[in-house]
Amino acid sequence: MTAFFIPSPSQGVWYLGPIPVRGYALCIIAGIIAAIWIGERRWVARGGTRGEVTDLALWAVPFGVIGGRLYHVITDHDLYFGAGRSPIEALYVWRGGLGIWGAIALGGVGVWIGARIKGIRVPAVLDALAPGVLVAQAMGRWGNWFNQELFGKPSTLPWALKIDPANRPPGYEQYATFQPTFLYECIWNLGAFAFVLWADRRYKLGHGRVMALYVMAYTAGRVWIEMLRIDSVEYQHVFGMRLNVWTSIVLFCLATAYFLIVGKTHPGRESEVYTEKRLARDRAAAATDAGEVEAADASASTQVLDEGPDSDHVVERGRDPGA
Repeated sequence: MTAFFIPSPSQGVWYLGPIPVRGYALCIIAGIIAAIWIGERRWVARGGTRGEVTDLALWAVPFGVIGGRLYHVITDHDLYFGAGRSPIEALYVWRGGLGIWGAIALGGVGVWIGARIKGIRVPAVLDALAPGVLVAQAMGRWGNWFNQELFGKPSTLPWALKIDPANRPPGYEQYATFQPTFLYECIWNLGAFAFVLWADRRYKLGHGRVMALYVMAYTAGRVWIEMLRIDSVEYQHVFGMRLNVWTSIVLFCLATAYFLIVGKTHPGRESEVYTEKRLARDRAAAATDAGEVEAADASASTQVLDEGPDSDHVVERGRDPGA
């Protein structure tokens, strides 16, 4: 074991009386809050209404958690099903295990549903949300540190991660320190966040191109980080590479194609973030409000005329004031 290493937490859960507080869950929650805060600011800057990102999160977060868990259970089903396994543990999200591809896919469905209800253009809001998701992923990766999971190959580098014997995978019991892939992905995601923000401001990206750039930046890093990991079983490999590596490659190619094609057909940034139906509804509401204000003003004017001036200065019609 190297003389210098990153220690792992001695525990990943604490108790407030009978209530467990898990480090993994805290990291996920902190990431969600950060993503909403960043997305809200970007949405307002792009012409949206404050509070709408929070409303969309009420759809995106539960859908994302379900999607992430489904992807994890499908790709790691041997952890929950089969001899000696407990299928009910597949529901224990707080113990760790969220597949990012499933979380992004179903989370996107949640955003789409919420956006349709509110009359928001989906590409526009995805562009506002995408950079914040990178920050959420960076923060969420620290949950793997608390759980001592998803680390890389054995390593003696000064920044290698010490793993307790109980958490070392079969065949690696003799090693104590491993590649801290959680840290690599955290740093990569924060760098990708800065890059996407710079590109968006520099080139005024729109029509879903920020989202595409997010996918490109994230998957480019995920490929080499995934290659370091050792938490695998045979069925997760396709043609000698991990399934997540192939998924990253395919998504990178699709995102690149979208980025280039849309860049030619819809250069620049959209001038309106709401649908025509939403705009028409807002105009109708504004006209109704204006009509109510005019009616109220007219009513007030009529009332003043009817009541006349102060009674001390009333002059009866037809009578001589000096009579």
